[in-house]
Order: sequence, then C-alpha cells, then structure tokens
Amino acid sequence: MTTAIREAILAGAAGDELANLPIPESYRASFVRRDEVDMFDGVPSDEKDPRQALHVGEVATPELAPDEVYLAVMASSINFNTVWSSIFEPLPTFGFLDRLARESEWSARHRRDEHILGSDASGVVLRVGSAVRNWKPGDRVTVHCNHVDDQEPTSPS
Repeated sequence: MTTAIREAILAGAAGDELANLPIPESYRASFVRRDEVDMFDGVPSDEKDPRQALHVGEVATPELAPDEVYLAVMASSINFNTVWSSIFEPLPTFGFLDRLARESEWSARHRRDEHILGSDASGVVLRVGSAVRNWKPGDRVTVHCNHVDDQEPTSPS
C-alpha cells in the first residue's frame, strides 16, 4: 500500500477522496511459487516447514474485474488455508486456480506462477468494479474465505 493511501485512510478521508487516489502497479504480498510445488515430495506432513515455501515480495496489481473491489488491507492473519497452501497440502492450490482460470476471461488472471496467500483480512474499499452493488469506496470491510456466487439463487443479495 502506498504511503498516500495509508495516510488518507488513517486521516479519515471520504470515499470519493479514496476513489481518486492512484492504485499502485504492484503491492507487497506473501505467496508460494508454482515451480516449488514439489519441494516437499517425500517429506512427512508434520516435518514440512511453511517458511521454506513462503515468499514475500512485490506482485503485479491485476486489472479490476467487474465483480471485484480494490481493497487497502489494514490487517490480515495466518489461518489454516495459509498453512496448507504453503506446504502444498492436501493438494497444491495451482490446480484449483488453473481450473478457475478456464471459467472466463476475467478468471484467466488466476493462472499465475505465484499464488498470493490470504483469505482473512480487514481493510478499506478503494475502488469497485462495475458490477459491484453492495460496496463503495470508503467502506470498512472484513474479508473471509467463504465464496459466494451472486448468480446462485440461494445466495444472499
């Protein structure tokens, strides 16, 4: 997150002010790499050290899809998803991401050489895609790993 975004949020900037801040071309993230999926082959689960597979560095900011938001993450945590993804169990997540990437042009962005980790966070919405109905810049949100398909009739609207 850029200093300007962090300072604006901490100063209580209004949603329209946040929406006008430039989105950085990259951001700092924790990730695992596709070319390291086999690093733990033959190692018992209880001997796999997630720290060996985790990387922290700059990753490219993807284009905003119609059903997505750009979120300034203000806090996040490690949970079981992070640990399992980092030891490539029960299966490497790249297979799931590759399958998702075949669903649509927007989903194709998920076929990457790195899997950016994180499924729990809190933050502030900076931008919303054209199909986002319930959120706006400036909203404070909590993110969790539940997936909701807004096209599914049983999903809440």
